[in-house]
Amino acid sequence: MLLSPDVIEQITHARTQHPKLRERDLAAAIGLSEAQLVAAEAGAAATRIIADPARLLPHVGQMGDVMALTRNESAVHERRGVYKNFHSGAHASMVLGDEIDLRIFPRHWVHGFAIRRETDQGVKRSLQVFDAAGDAVHKVHLGPDSDIAAFDAVVADLALPLDAPFEMVARAAPEGARIAEDRIDALRSEWAQLTDTHQFLAMVRKLKMNRLGANRAVGTAFARQLPVQAVSWALERSAEEALKIMIFVGNDGCIQIHSGPVKRIEPMGPWQNVLDPRFNLHLRADHIAEVWLVSKPTKRGPAISVEAFDAKGQLILQMFGKRAEADTDTSGWDRMAQGLAAEVAA
Repeated sequence: MLLSPDVIEQITHARTQHPKLRERDLAAAIGLSEAQLVAAEAGAAATRIIADPARLLPHVGQMGDVMALTRNESAVHERRGVYKNFHSGAHASMVLGDEIDLRIFPRHWVHGFAIRRETDQGVKRSLQVFDAAGDAVHKVHLGPDSDIAAFDAVVADLALPLDAPFEMVARAAPEGARIAEDRIDALRSEWAQLTDTHQFLAMVRKLKMNRLGANRAVGTAFARQLPVQAVSWALERSAEEALKIMIFVGNDGCIQIHSGPVKRIEPMGPWQNVLDPRFNLHLRADHIAEVWLVSKPTKRGPAISVEAFDAKGQLILQMFGKRAEADTDTSGWDRMAQGLAAEVAA
């Protein structure tokens, strides 16, 4: 048994009391991790599976059209498509499909479950992966056109015994903005010499800073603070102008990317939503504490992004103009994004 009878009883009671509460919110309400909530169903609706993406994602690629979900505390990124072009690596892996586009950090893929749950709408199947603290890293939800036999093959190939070790570790405290005051001149100099956005994190780590700290320290030549409403403005104007954009949402174990236009922007209470047929974004706009307009030099011209952070200094999402090898023109996005800063200055 993965959990004690008392904990299972607590979860069962909470489900009865709050039948419509989402799993993540239900777990938080009773002081457990989401992985523990799912583990309470092990041996019934849930089957424990090997979480290693090198073992798991080739199976997902056989499932056809599915919905990929990656989230953090403040944003949920949902993209329909087929998992294509999986590239495995010990420290970082990738899925590089036209619709499903992921950056994966395998050491955080710790607890895996295959879930088959009876609902009023029929059987719902999903694969769910959690980190060592029990927070969701990535989920795959099957739809009406998905290959059920491929889902069954995951269970047959990757199932773990019920008594396999299942341990939670304490969640790491979030790191706020980190600035090395004695290295700000070096930051400005090295930032100006970037030739690729992928060099950025290595640069700030070398200088003993992090993303938010670097944004705050580098100066207005490369980073300008915007109002917290700027993310909603950027989404709305991208829809109005039919701009092709990229939206990155991630956590320690997975970053999920949407590339293309956004069309239907629907605020709902504290949520700002994109509700398109193949892509949904659910953003807690009230969690946004800082927004930055960031410019990074590259060989193909500046990469301009809008970046949102929460009050703890955690990155919520990034937005860029869509750039591909055959189409490097991001002028529409660049003009719109820079216009956000111009409005503030005015």
